Amino acid sequence: MATDEVRWVAEARRGDRNAFRRLVEAYSRALFALCLRITRDSTMAEDAVQEALFNAYRHLGDFDGRSSFKTWLHRIAVNAALEQLRRNGKHGVTFSDASPDDDGEDFLASRADEAPTPDRHALGGEIGRQIEDQLARMSTLERTAFVMRHHEGQSLETIAETLSLNISASKQAIFRAVRKLRGALEPLR
Repeated sequence: MATDEVRWVAEARRGDRNAFRRLVEAYSRALFALCLRITRDSTMAEDAVQEALFNAYRHLGDFDGRSSFKTWLHRIAVNAALEQLRRNGKHGVTFSDASPDDDGEDFLASRADEAPTPDRHALGGEIGRQIEDQLARMSTLERTAFVMRHHEGQSLETIAETLSLNISASKQAIFRAVRKLRGALEPLR
């Protein structure tokens, strides 16, 4: 994909709409999933994706290639999703609880089971419901930072830059999200 991506970006920058369409086709599903995790609303997620793609097309000349196009596009999508939440009055950003430097790297990985039994499969469904419920209860900042780190694999620097935070505040948001998930999942251990 990387070579195709570079070629499509170059062609799109020269005005080839089909090349940009290929980029849209390659990334729109992942962008929708990202925006849905942040907004928790499919309509807002769709609007955020459309806004992100429109902004990416308009500002394609500003893409400098320091990061991959995918990373650049994901940053635009995160900002578009946060803007949707702001517009709809659902932007609850709270800062609380100073935290250690633990960002929960191995937390979800430690929950994986290689060969689930029927009991484990049922428990897995309950864990999934608990995670979704807890994500819905998190502040927008915590949920966004967590999704960017653990679903998208973004670096702390990228998260900080995208959310206009310093790295310490990004770590704190991720830590609070992980701590909330741990608390919700602890009874299921």
